[in-house]
Amino acid sequence: MINEQYKKMLEGKSVIRQLSEFATARGKEIGYENVYDYSLGNPSVPVPERFTEVMIDLLQTRNSMELHGYSPSVGIASVKDKIAASLNKRFGMTYTGNHIFPTTGAAGALAHALRCVTKPGDEVLVPAPYFPEYSCYINLTGARMKVVPADTERFQIHMEKLEEMLTDNVAALLINTPNNPSGAVYDEKTLKELADLLVRKQREYGHDIFLISDEPYREILFDGIEAPYVSKYYDNTLSCYSYSKSLSLPGERIGYVAVNPRCRDAELISAICSQISRGIGHNCPPSIIQLAVAEVEGLTGDMAVYETNRNLLYKELTELGFECVKPGGTFYIFPKALEEDAAAFCRKALKYDLVLVPSDSFGVPGYFRMAYCIDTQKVECSLPALRKFVRENY
Repeated sequence: MINEQYKKMLEGKSVIRQLSEFATARGKEIGYENVYDYSLGNPSVPVPERFTEVMIDLLQTRNSMELHGYSPSVGIASVKDKIAASLNKRFGMTYTGNHIFPTTGAAGALAHALRCVTKPGDEVLVPAPYFPEYSCYINLTGARMKVVPADTERFQIHMEKLEEMLTDNVAALLINTPNNPSGAVYDEKTLKELADLLVRKQREYGHDIFLISDEPYREILFDGIEAPYVSKYYDNTLSCYSYSKSLSLPGERIGYVAVNPRCRDAELISAICSQISRGIGHNCPPSIIQLAVAEVEGLTGDMAVYETNRNLLYKELTELGFECVKPGGTFYIFPKALEEDAAAFCRKALKYDLVLVPSDSFGVPGYFRMAYCIDTQKVECSLPALRKFVRENY
């Protein structure tokens, strides 16, 4: 008999994916250059040439089995050592290779981290707005996702609401900074307040509360803003990272869990993750990709286009009367819709070939997301359509 839980999920297909499919189909009708597709966060910056050079060198100089054979279940030791050294140098940490567990992207990292520190029935708190797939990642472990209402003034964490919800049943808190969909970067004040609260609640309840930090946009920052490294502020932190955005490698599915060395059972967690893999089939990523990213660790693509696009859209949106928190990073902007029903707002925009994502699935009603990881020329071409849409409807 087919699993009814997964069968039911077919009815709740990702809105983002549905809109992306609409944009593709519409593009076949009128030319994709005429569809202003802000639906999918698929990096548009070219992969750095250095990564391509490394791949070619590996293929020409390394043993075939080293490149294409199974890696150890905990990942390739030399890769883990290089990642640890890079994090230590950049963020003042004390990782060793034993604290790093390579995964198939940030999704794979979250799959392991959540199972490592929760059991069925536990609660995991997630501040809104959040990436919609978190509900699948969490609830399918047997834990239960609880949404902390958003601070819509700055899109930092709503600390009062968080404290109200931080009960004895909470095993973990999952945060995302820089944030998808808001583009907000959690500042040091937020992270210090968060750490103080979690430490206090751990003492009160007599058990660990883990902080899982989802960090795929860590290097996409604007206006000279720096993203504080979350693990520096709270001992029981697991950092989940992906090279999908920094190196424009989403299709390679490569990332890692970095276990704070001061974390409870830090030396065990990587090994535990390898056992989790046995149960979920989320085994180590390809050996060649592990070896390649280790050689370019800390390198990023030229992401200046994202800041250019952010500036164009923020200026246009605010001049048109939209309320909008200016993104400090990522390649997303999250304005308030011009009517309460964000889904209705986005349906109207489709008539102008503007593909916008309503905010309901992000846990904040009345907003919409634009993923501006597209060519700047296309952003510029979309602005007259945006003006016409607003003028004719609002």
